[in-house]
Amino acid sequence: MAKTSRFFEIIQILRAADTPVMAKEIARELEVSKRTIYRDIATLQAMRTPIHGEAGVGYIIRGGYDLPPINFDQEEAEAITVGLSMVARTGDTDLLKAAKRAARKLHDAAPAVDHLLTSSWGCSLRMQ
Repeated sequence: MAKTSRFFEIIQILRAADTPVMAKEIARELEVSKRTIYRDIATLQAMRTPIHGEAGVGYIIRGGYDLPPINFDQEEAEAITVGLSMVARTGDTDLLKAAKRAARKLHDAAPAVDHLLTSSWGCSLRMQ
């Protein structure tokens, strides 16, 4: 199983669980070693996946990690685009990266918003 597939499966296992899941249980289900699961979870956590827990206790994933699809009308999408542009101007590198990811997702979901141009100063979040 490819590493990226394993990451996805770990997330799915944790999302489906009501209680903390031990690494040995995940390892057994994915047919890999516990050590591999520990490394994979550490990697996912480093990528800001909200997995909480530790060896011997078990792991959980914060609820709402992947939100359900939300439909925006044109004005709502424009308001979000303006807000993301404003956030991007704060100078905070992490916020800029998050704003770009969000803008990309919004563009993919609602390409009609692409006509909106925000102020020319600051960073551009336009996704073309």
